[in-house]
Amino acid sequence: MDATADELAGVVDLFGGLTRGELERALAEAAYRADGRSVEDAALDAAVDAALESFALVRYAPAGADDPPTADDEALLVAGPTAFPTVPDHAEDVPHILDVERRRLDREALGETARERVLEAADEAVAAADEDRIRTLIDVSYDVEAWAPVDLTDERRRLEDALEE
Repeated sequence: MDATADELAGVVDLFGGLTRGELERALAEAAYRADGRSVEDAALDAAVDAALESFALVRYAPAGADDPPTADDEALLVAGPTAFPTVPDHAEDVPHILDVERRRLDREALGETARERVLEAADEAVAAADEDRIRTLIDVSYDVEAWAPVDLTDERRRLEDALEE
């Protein structure tokens, strides 16, 4: 099973968020139900990395009292601001198969995590003078603002200025 970024977001969205191990188990169940095959680790690693890079997934470490703990306090992967979560074929029953409670996330803390990730990515893009990535991050900044209670106006201005230089 080769999952797209939107399919990864769809699977984690079924639960509110999943740890990496839980996501692997969920995809393995879906792949087995689809055609009896398994999920290739290297392909999954690449897909998760690409989804994180594109902000289709956001890595979120629950820290607040309202956040449910995860096994070993592992970070959650949650559907990000650029995702159009799509549940892959044969994955709709995964919540009934996995023993994972739906997680309720602190949207402000999650938004702050995404904002910090945009700032990191912007620093890297500006330092590398990567105009394509800068343009992408300008678009992502609007997505993040619509997705969570954060303001990226200053960062967007910095990215626009970098394009003009």
